[in-house]
Amino acid sequence: MQDVGRAAGVSAQTVSRALSFPDQVSEETRRRVQRAIADTGYLPNLAASSLASNRSRTIAAILPVISTSIFSDTLRAAAGRLNPAGYQLIVGYTDYHPEREEDLVRGFIQRRPDGFFIVGTLHTPETLRLLRAYGAPVVETWDWIDEPMDTLVGFSNESATGDLVRHLVDRGHRALVFAGTFGSGDARAIRRRDGFTRAVSELLPDQPVRIVDLPEHDISMDTGVALLDTALERFPEATAIMFATDVLATGAVLAAQRRGIAVPDRLAITGFGDFEMSRHLNPALTTVSVDIDAIGTRAADLLLARLAGTAIESATVDVGYRIVTRESA
Repeated sequence: MQDVGRAAGVSAQTVSRALSFPDQVSEETRRRVQRAIADTGYLPNLAASSLASNRSRTIAAILPVISTSIFSDTLRAAAGRLNPAGYQLIVGYTDYHPEREEDLVRGFIQRRPDGFFIVGTLHTPETLRLLRAYGAPVVETWDWIDEPMDTLVGFSNESATGDLVRHLVDRGHRALVFAGTFGSGDARAIRRRDGFTRAVSELLPDQPVRIVDLPEHDISMDTGVALLDTALERFPEATAIMFATDVLATGAVLAAQRRGIAVPDRLAITGFGDFEMSRHLNPALTTVSVDIDAIGTRAADLLLARLAGTAIESATVDVGYRIVTRESA
């Protein structure tokens, strides 16, 4: 560190500060230190630094899956805030299994992260106990509950689905079906199903609540095809099918084309999430869109404030949502 300081023209203490607390030195000093590190080949001993400062400079991120663009984009936005502040993300995924989240939390805690970034608000009792006992800042995302564990950035999945039901009812649909895999561990899909049930009961009291669930299936386009076939077999009168996620809806739209089912003339199809592929389908998918970047950046800002001991205006941030109307419904 002294060699780096000499090369950068600063003290070893300034080098240490630039590495551990980059926001406490000027941008010019950070650049000089980084150039000196590159020139000298210096690699800091992070384990020793963590012991000395009781900070690991890492944030543990737990996602349902890493292959879905909305979650990876949320994490990218968060990293855009966390990395300049000197924090690195370590990432794990649950594959929608709450017990897997519990294992990840236990394993991450052994590595002493400074905070947790979690997609979802439904956790096992042991996961809650572990996080509360550990005491690091936690931000939950992509959902909405009245009493978050610590901080929360998200939106109401139930309300969004209810508004999508209203959109279809306004377009004359009365025989609506909601389709998903509610045994998959995806709590957000369950909230969307509940929002559908409530909205249909209020807006179409004379209609049955039509729901198709394939609990043993994973969240994939193949499952979307199976859900489409099952829905039409059980409810041939259906004029619109609402899928719990765009992944399922995309599989259904493509399968409908192969089966000669006109979308939306014979059957309207909607999704949830506004994935990139949704706008490129033909017909393009009507869905619910959420500000992905806002979730990531606001969540990172809350974590940074907690870590700095800074007062926050509110522990919860509702980023809202919007219904995106396209050709499929």
